[in-house]
Amino acid sequence: MPDPVTGDAGQPLGMESSLSNWVGPYVTDMLGKGKALAQTPYQAYTGPLTAGSSALQNQAFTGLAGLSMPTSTMGAYTPTSFTAPGMAESYMSPYLTASLSPQLAEAQRQAEIQRVQNAGRLTKAGAYGGSRQAIMESEGVRGLLSNLAGITGRGYEEAYKTGMGQFNTEEQRRQQAQEMTNKYGFDVARMQQDAGATQRGIESEGIAADYGQFKEERDDPFKKVQYMQSLLQGMPVETQSTTYSQPSGLSSVLGAGGGILDLLTKMGIIKDPSKT
Repeated sequence: MPDPVTGDAGQPLGMESSLSNWVGPYVTDMLGKGKALAQTPYQAYTGPLTAGSSALQNQAFTGLAGLSMPTSTMGAYTPTSFTAPGMAESYMSPYLTASLSPQLAEAQRQAEIQRVQNAGRLTKAGAYGGSRQAIMESEGVRGLLSNLAGITGRGYEEAYKTGMGQFNTEEQRRQQAQEMTNKYGFDVARMQQDAGATQRGIESEGIAADYGQFKEERDDPFKKVQYMQSLLQGMPVETQSTTYSQPSGLSSVLGAGGGILDLLTKMGIIKDPSKT
């Protein structure tokens, strides 16, 4: 309390704050409930944190895992040549056997029929066994040989053309088969890579969820402390009181003396010390 004579309040000894009467019960109850909530144990979520892979994805993963790249047959296509040794013959031989042999046999049969007919006519004419028969048979043999040569020449030419066409067709098919084999291998590799990326994404999602749950449990005590601190922030509900020390007797006398000197100076009885 200030001194009644000098007005000196003395030195402040301390300050004490307390809640206002009207808000005290409410704040006390709130802090108690907040403390009780902060002391509750962490309630962990025990359900799945991620969806994981679906049944169709697992089926696709299993199917792709069962595929294998045809590495032993993949690569660049090496073409062959129809003029390589033995290549043309291998393609011509089936056509010669299937087409030329029947033509030669038919030509010989027709020549034999003609010879028999000529012999019959000569017999009727009484010239069988003579020079006329020899000339006719010689002409028949010459005609047969000429016919066989023609058939053989045309047959080989046709067999060569047909064999080369078949070779080109099969060569094109072999090239297409090689390209399809390469494409299949690359498709398998790409699909397996994409499936692996999907599996990696699912696994990464699970790891991230587990780590997030770990951080949440780890940070829970700190969040509770912050929560309790936040309950006290921004509440203009406190009152303050200050305690002062009582001034000593000497301070009172000096204070009073100072007041008397001021009065005597103003009355002119003594001179103002500050003006001398």
